[in-house]
Amino acid sequence: MSHRTELSVELTGGLLSAWQRRNREATIPHAIRELRAAGNLDNLRRLADPAVGPYRGRYPFLDTDLYKTLEGLAYEVDRALGAREFYDEVVGLLQEAQADDGYLNSYFQDPDQPKQPWSDLAWGHELYNLGHLVQAAVAAKRQLGDDRLLIVARRFADLVVEKFGPQGEPGIDGHPEVEMALVELYRETGELAYLTQAELFVERRGRGNLVRTIFPGEYFQDHVPFRELPSVIGHAVRMAYLAAGATDVHLETGDPTLLAALERLWDDMVATKLYLTGGLGSRHSDEAIGDRYELPSERAYAETCAAIALMQWAWRMFLATGKASYLDVYETVLYNAYAVGLSADGTAFFYDNPLQRRPDHEQRSGAESGGEPLRRAWFGCPCCPPNIIRWMSELQDHLATAGANTLTIGLYADARISTGEFTVAVSTDYPWDGEIAVTVVDAPAAEQTLVLRIPAWAQDARLDGEPVTPGWATVRRSFKPGDSISISLPMAPRAHGSHPYLDATRGAIAVARGPLVYCVEQQDSETPVDDLLLSVSAVQAAPARRQGDHVVLDLTAAVAPAPPRELYPVLTGRAEESVGSPVPVTFVPYFLWGNREALAMRVWLRSEGEGR
Repeated sequence: MSHRTELSVELTGGLLSAWQRRNREATIPHAIRELRAAGNLDNLRRLADPAVGPYRGRYPFLDTDLYKTLEGLAYEVDRALGAREFYDEVVGLLQEAQADDGYLNSYFQDPDQPKQPWSDLAWGHELYNLGHLVQAAVAAKRQLGDDRLLIVARRFADLVVEKFGPQGEPGIDGHPEVEMALVELYRETGELAYLTQAELFVERRGRGNLVRTIFPGEYFQDHVPFRELPSVIGHAVRMAYLAAGATDVHLETGDPTLLAALERLWDDMVATKLYLTGGLGSRHSDEAIGDRYELPSERAYAETCAAIALMQWAWRMFLATGKASYLDVYETVLYNAYAVGLSADGTAFFYDNPLQRRPDHEQRSGAESGGEPLRRAWFGCPCCPPNIIRWMSELQDHLATAGANTLTIGLYADARISTGEFTVAVSTDYPWDGEIAVTVVDAPAAEQTLVLRIPAWAQDARLDGEPVTPGWATVRRSFKPGDSISISLPMAPRAHGSHPYLDATRGAIAVARGPLVYCVEQQDSETPVDDLLLSVSAVQAAPARRQGDHVVLDLTAAVAPAPPRELYPVLTGRAEESVGSPVPVTFVPYFLWGNREALAMRVWLRSEGEGR
């Protein structure tokens, strides 16, 4: 098993702590109500008592919504309203529902369903279910010392090893996810068979082992072996989960060919297929990653689950390489593509996350007809809300790492971080402010190394007043309680352009400050947002202003000339009309859009140089 240095991280204040408080006070109680109402518990209950009623729901993988919620509850079970009762009830139902051979899936165990267990690996998601069960079980054991779920999960995992192991059938699941979980189960138990099974699942993909219908192999990342994938491709969540699992396998086996493929795929994705917000997946069709530079704003799918999967991959790539650039992407996703998926009150969700909303927009969220025009309380396929819950509960697990006499802080938030003898307190108003203080609380006599990430956007950063470049800043010395290190990350607004091959936003400007991408909602502009023109100088000069508990930017924009009436006018070569008078516009953090009346919104705006 991998050696894990003792590390304890507690969020003590600031935005991330506020998000966790909202999670336990609003999102978790809301999800518990929705899961009960949707029939997830009854689907398990009816296996012992058919009088409960028929299986409810369209999909055979709805147990995972319980598992993801349980994983989050492992951190919050005694602090969230109704969590303990729900946790114990679901664990009891799972223990009762599990078959004698260890199999567990309320859909395939249902006698009224036409499909039999393991009869549809492409779409049945049985191994995907196991993955989320394992992750919930490991969290419960580590956080609560409760091994009830772990016993259930190991029985199911042992069945899978027997059926699909080295001497078994060469099957794989249509939806990767179990690979990560099996590696984590190996780390928790020391049972090598689980790591071997995870490695097998990665190696078998793309070798003709998946019986597919409807969609081609690219959708499942199953058209070529993993190491031969030319680019991230297919269903975005599947792709990122597969890559994260493959990274876990590398972390335990040290396979250099696997890491080389992962680095190549990552670099290509960041360079050609990732939205400015960190969103992944540009196609509503198949929830898929599009071609290189295919990144339309108004049709961005950028599923919330894909954001979570991408953070899991990014974190593992950081562990595998030590490179700060992976945490730069992680942080972008966290504060933008992930955070936007949840409403300000914590009880409504985006499934897909566009970067533009047109004034006459009518497409409903979650690829479903009807319902609210923006965030929704729940979905027929509610994979995103429970995923948000578990990740929100685990934010502190992705701030820092520890090694021999070394503490690495990768993300900044008010926190108390301890490696045992060495404890520091981080104080900051990040991401709204770039001033950070790291104060030593306890320290041994021996020298310690403190490694601090300087984000790529922080070009004029300082450490204790001295200039530092983006990447890692290292301080090594004998620390004493009360010693303090200051980090200054200037947060001047930035104007971003896009690659010339990215047709959807060619010549447009987007606004960012620190790790946050900003947008303009129609409520904050007297001029239609489609008629606003930005300049780089206007963005750079924009003052930041505190508004409630967040920071907004006050820009001066120009008004575009009246557009032609024709959809495709003939170009004459004459000079454009002059732009209108400057108008004030307030930009808000992208993750906060959609909490007011459903009006137009833009991340990317035309530049003054583009005119019409």
